[in-house]
Amino acid sequence: MIISCTFSKPVKNIEEILGRPYLRIKIKAANTSGTTSYFVESFTEKQAFHEQKDENQLNEFIAKHAGTTFKNCVIRTESEETTYLGNKKGKVTKLSKKLNAKPENISKSSALRIIEKNNARKKNYLIEEGSPVPFLVLLGVMSPEGRVISSKYDKFRQINRFLEFIDDILPSIVPAVSEPANDSTEPLRIADFGCGKSYLTFAAHYFLTEIKKLNVEIIGLDLKKEVIDYCNDITKKLQLKGLFFATGNIADYSYTHKPDMVITLHACDTATDFALDYAVKNDCKAILSVPCCQHEINAQLNKNNVPDSFKPLLKYGIIKERFASLVTDSLRAAYLEESGYSVQMLEFIDMEHTPKNILIRAVKTKNEKKTLPEAQALTDALKISPKLKTLLQ
Repeated sequence: MIISCTFSKPVKNIEEILGRPYLRIKIKAANTSGTTSYFVESFTEKQAFHEQKDENQLNEFIAKHAGTTFKNCVIRTESEETTYLGNKKGKVTKLSKKLNAKPENISKSSALRIIEKNNARKKNYLIEEGSPVPFLVLLGVMSPEGRVISSKYDKFRQINRFLEFIDDILPSIVPAVSEPANDSTEPLRIADFGCGKSYLTFAAHYFLTEIKKLNVEIIGLDLKKEVIDYCNDITKKLQLKGLFFATGNIADYSYTHKPDMVITLHACDTATDFALDYAVKNDCKAILSVPCCQHEINAQLNKNNVPDSFKPLLKYGIIKERFASLVTDSLRAAYLEESGYSVQMLEFIDMEHTPKNILIRAVKTKNEKKTLPEAQALTDALKISPKLKTLLQ
């Protein structure tokens, strides 16, 4: 059985052949109603398109385009990796290699890495490996048998880590969380801004409804219509109650009910600020946010305008970028504190898995709003104007 396929290096007239100027296509096995299907993700320079294929459609696509329309195609099964390579003259070369190495051919360092990896996988996750979870199977994270796909293990760990943070703050926002909910129970409302493929949105719904037995209402919002359509399709197939997806901009979005919690995972640049602003202005009880790229402050930093003591931090691009990120998140935390939240800055996941590893955890308190003079002192010294401060004014 084919587990995954990757098509890359398209021919120049790719748009004439497939209708769009695709740069690469990734295909992963999924499972729908007990039958094998495949999740197809096709990328142009600025967009991603999603569809599903059955096994026959996949085989036809491979036969027609591997090594021809796409000069490079890699196909993986459980035991073999096959590569199709096409050259300028139209010749297609097929290369195959077995994936199961014999023990005697494994080096000591490789063996240690395998042991470490296996030990790491013994961790008791909130969503456990071994039993198939429908949404994870459809999203290509799990096999139909409940085994986490090797290339998706970091995503699996990331999902579970975020769920741990949700679990930690539940007692602060949901009374008697241990009691099973019923239809008359007021739902716990969550907004996931910049949800993307919605791994986290589906995971939060599964965790809160299937494991915690809570009545929830969760909405995922993203700008990409194709992604939202795909998420709504999965929701419909799995008949998930209380889960909705919509296309829209965080800055303009009007939620039917005020959410109890706002979550964001890698919302890019100032999208995080718009999400935090929305949470504060709608008096949300909790915020969990893992920022992504942070260009706004970086663009404002100018070594000619800052005090001499800061200039060494702006001399090298990579240092300036990291400094700008730390300044951005530090000020976000300060403005949330000023708005009456108790804030913690936590490591989201190990740096080896993602450099975007700071999580902002904010829980609403009964404290009155206040002003932090050190935040103002920092913005004055660096001559910067953070987006979140502007939004909250």
